[in-house]
Amino acid sequence: MSSTGHAAYFHSAHKWSPEGHRKVGGSEAWLIWVLATLFVVWLFAIQTGYAVVSPNIQTSANLSIAQIGLAASAYTWAFAVVQFFSGSLLDRFGTRPLLTIAVALVTVGAFLYAGTTNFGTLIVAQLVLAIGASFGFVGAGYVGGKWFAAARYGLMFGLVQSFASLGSAIAQPLIQASLSVISWQQLLVAFGAFGVLLVILFIMFVRNPAPQLGAPAVAAPAGNVFGQIFHDLAQAFSNYRVVLSAVMAGASFGAMLAVGVLWGPRLMEARGATDDFATILTGLAWLGLAVGAPIVNVISNRWHSRKWPAFWALVFQAAAIALVIYLPNVADGAALVLMFAIGLFAGGHMLGFTIAGEAVKGELIGSASAIVNGFCFIVAGVLTSVPSLFLPDAPTIGSFQDTLWLLPVVVVIGCIAALIMPEKKLAEVVAA
Repeated sequence: MSSTGHAAYFHSAHKWSPEGHRKVGGSEAWLIWVLATLFVVWLFAIQTGYAVVSPNIQTSANLSIAQIGLAASAYTWAFAVVQFFSGSLLDRFGTRPLLTIAVALVTVGAFLYAGTTNFGTLIVAQLVLAIGASFGFVGAGYVGGKWFAAARYGLMFGLVQSFASLGSAIAQPLIQASLSVISWQQLLVAFGAFGVLLVILFIMFVRNPAPQLGAPAVAAPAGNVFGQIFHDLAQAFSNYRVVLSAVMAGASFGAMLAVGVLWGPRLMEARGATDDFATILTGLAWLGLAVGAPIVNVISNRWHSRKWPAFWALVFQAAAIALVIYLPNVADGAALVLMFAIGLFAGGHMLGFTIAGEAVKGELIGSASAIVNGFCFIVAGVLTSVPSLFLPDAPTIGSFQDTLWLLPVVVVIGCIAALIMPEKKLAEVVAA
């Protein structure tokens, strides 16, 4: 491929490296993408593993359920704030410094997590984890966009979400099984040790792409970087389709994350499920997301519509969440189906990124995506913290039913955002 062809696929700041030209879609590209995806899977396992280890942390550190919920929300809020900057920072500085630093931060966070003895330590661990993790998902998407042909960007991004969700589905039962053999502190130290290995691999192999001759691999950012980021974010926020897509995706993924990270297993345990079965049910929700995330854009293209697949996915997700919370008796088989359905229909949140990307100019796609992803975690923070403030220390199923009504209501708000979303001429978009 000519240098002109390469320029179509790479940001102009990433040009030539003194280490030599690197092939688009070649073996090095796949190695870097695998490492970036492994980073996402690893940090998702730590993140969703909080649902499994939080009862142990609560007991060991003598915390209340409100403090456990606030710690979970601290992670999501910090993640959301840093998320607004991560995409633009990657555009300006590249993967080599930032992703390695991000992996190192998550590693430090895992060790802090293992050393939790009080509420303050837990909060610090969550904040450090969140700052590093905020570069994970968007960083893997960035690698897919820079190291592979433009036409494969959507596929590579969808695969990252699928692997991350699948990893979460597998990790939770494995974490639960591990806790019968080792302590939760030893488990988190093992996560941290893996992070040390990952940092070494990132230092050794992760590079920035180099499509053109005669310039440094990453050009120095011009002007005030943060001023430019705020300007781009303001422009993206001024587009009402971006705002509606952020509300829609935030409602869907925020409810999914609240169920998958905290409330799912707690609710099932209150219904009388064993710890092992509750963990399996939560893992099924993540498995559903692994299935739903990559196919929603296929359905959207077939229907020649963005809003209606998103709307119906949100409707079914709200119904599944409401049934899990309010059905008087949930048989084991029905619980398995409902939890899988929550994740499956949460895959509709991926259309929020698609809608936002199609609503803005090319140079604002990163900012628009950051807004959508940031909203996802802001909503998740609200849905993990607010209910915990109103729950007693020993909640019953009735206590959960009186409090968790917020989850389906928020998803219904997402339905409304999807319903009033103006439809773009998708036939032209799909044909392009």
